[in-house]
Amino acid sequence: MVISTVTGGLFSSGEEHGEKAKPAYAIEVASEGGAKKTEEKKEVPLPVLLANADIKKGERQFAKCKSCHSDDASKQDKTGPHLYGVVGRAVAHVASFKYSADIQKIGGDWTFEKLDHWLANPKSLAPGTAMSFAGIRQADKRADLIAYLNTMSDNPLPLPKVEEAPAADAAAAPATEGEGK
Repeated sequence: MVISTVTGGLFSSGEEHGEKAKPAYAIEVASEGGAKKTEEKKEVPLPVLLANADIKKGERQFAKCKSCHSDDASKQDKTGPHLYGVVGRAVAHVASFKYSADIQKIGGDWTFEKLDHWLANPKSLAPGTAMSFAGIRQADKRADLIAYLNTMSDNPLPLPKVEEAPAADAAAAPATEGEGK
């Protein structure tokens, strides 16, 4: 109890004093000019994550799903619908499975992006879903699982193309006559 009280005071969110919650600490790194700045983690786009996904790791991720879903060509439903051919399939369209009303409302197809959103937090996409899975927080682990699920199909979809970064020298190109005057 004493440890809880002490650490609670050290790492207080400030909410109990009417302040907005802030991280307990910030990681500061030195920039080129010697000044310190707070390090921000950049979000990696899904196509990049999928291009670098590890299908074997995705198969291990699927172990979490196996208690309720099958992934093989038998297309056997369990507590949840089978996931064979799920990538690109219409949402809530396995005829042998009765979906909740909230999942039926999602509509469209299970795109790479929609699966990523679903796997991150199913209840954010379908609040009334009966699925008790809380989600996978790490984007790279979701990409591994999605890449694996894509292989569990008679016709796997091509992965989304990775967008190339704009040329750095385009911004540094000299102005042509008549520009900037």
